[in-house]
Amino acid sequence: MPRAAGGMEGRVAERLRGALGPLGFEVHAFKVGWYNAILQPGFHLPYSDDTLAFVVLSTPSMFDKALKPFVNKERLKIIRDPVDQCVSHHLSRVKEKFPDQKVDVIFDYEILPSRKPKFLAQTAAHVAGAAYYYQRKDVKLDPWEKKKIYGVCIHPKYGGWFAIRGLLLFPDIQVPFLEQSAPVDCVSTEEKRIELLELFNFHWQDGRYRDIIEVKERYSEEQKAYFATPPAERFQLLGLTQEAQRGTFH
Repeated sequence: MPRAAGGMEGRVAERLRGALGPLGFEVHAFKVGWYNAILQPGFHLPYSDDTLAFVVLSTPSMFDKALKPFVNKERLKIIRDPVDQCVSHHLSRVKEKFPDQKVDVIFDYEILPSRKPKFLAQTAAHVAGAAYYYQRKDVKLDPWEKKKIYGVCIHPKYGGWFAIRGLLLFPDIQVPFLEQSAPVDCVSTEEKRIELLELFNFHWQDGRYRDIIEVKERYSEEQKAYFATPPAERFQLLGLTQEAQRGTFH
């Protein structure tokens, strides 16, 4: 039987932050029911409403604290996207911190057979209070008519300089009394919200949307160059030679 949690959420959160915080990750708790309540059934997470879950974000420091050490240590085992493999490594290792609990991990890059993502990352970040998901409906006087406008999450500390990497779910921990924290509405004026959505939808490649607010920390020049480089060429930036890569496939 799933156990009800008193201070269980706090204890789990503390253990997660102890494991992932020093690597440049943030974790934010939410109940599966909060997420499912605002989505169509096809996107629901298949857990009971009171199930404890955490959304995991990577902050600007993850590049130096987690990715580069991971590449240096695991260089001959890296056979796909180094960031995805690094995140997968560290989130999977979290399970070791909870030997008596079932822990399910869903990564941001995973898709269902229907080709839909396994979870909607920005919705999860919003309901967990991690980052505000600004969407077309947040603008009262919509200037875009029939254009398709995508929403974007903004973090109160990092602006757009972060990424949503995955979910950690604890199916046997029920938290009926967990209180929801609203995300910080840091782009609060109509004018700024329109500017944000314009920049994200029509000029996303220049990254200006990331600085829509004054940020405390952003990606280093090295990290910006890495993410601006086509995936196939990123191995070279990290010092992973083609010879080493060929060796990993055989």
